[in-house]
Amino acid sequence: MKPAGGGTIRVATYNVHACIGTDGRHDPERIATVVEELDADIGALQEFTYPAEVAIETRQPVVLTMLDRYECALGPTRQTVTHCFGNAMLTRHPIVDVRRIDLSVERREARGLLAATLDIRGARVHVLAAHLGLRVAERRFQVQQIMTYLDSVRDALIVVLGDFNDWVPGRSVARLLDERLGRAPRPRSFPARWPLLRLDRVWVHPIGALRSVRAHASPLARRASDHLPVVAEIGVAEAVAEGADVRGGASVSPPLVAMREATA
Repeated sequence: MKPAGGGTIRVATYNVHACIGTDGRHDPERIATVVEELDADIGALQEFTYPAEVAIETRQPVVLTMLDRYECALGPTRQTVTHCFGNAMLTRHPIVDVRRIDLSVERREARGLLAATLDIRGARVHVLAAHLGLRVAERRFQVQQIMTYLDSVRDALIVVLGDFNDWVPGRSVARLLDERLGRAPRPRSFPARWPLLRLDRVWVHPIGALRSVRAHASPLARRASDHLPVVAEIGVAEAVAEGADVRGGASVSPPLVAMREATA
């Protein structure tokens, strides 16, 4: 069978630190230039800030308006009178469905999961983008919610990516995703100038579709944010060969009670 959407998908995850670089400058255009360097089909952004008056269902890039080749999905986790803050997803391919799942833990910073279904040259791809909390206990809860969502799209081509804040030796919570999706390479991405920690992660199901993972350490990327972007190459043909169902019409609605749709 000839697979739908054959070829390679490039995905990236990037904590943009509200577009404030390691030099203290707020410079969205610099972040947009780094995104252009990545040349990714799909980009997940964390700590993305945009004006509060922007409609949540807009599909036009906001703030990074020069990236007009992309559609945008917004996943705010926090809102003030003037601004929203949280996750965003940029994609060169049509967005079929968007889910915004509240991963917040009481008395901790609000967190969320932005889950989008994309149509990539006829293939349905489920992309889950998240920014997890700083404490092990809250990350444990948040990873369990992601695992439950994965149950609803178990046979599909899936990409899970984001800033998982998982660095404590012997207390990794993200290992549950390793056990479920396979352990992918994890380059050092934080802090951007001298990367030591592997906070920014990409998982792909099936794992055999993952061709490569790397940190993007251009001179500009080292200045534009406190995190380096992490980029992965995914083979759609390999995913189909390993049994992933990339046909249209797959269920995208997780039958969950524990998950709460974010209202921000």
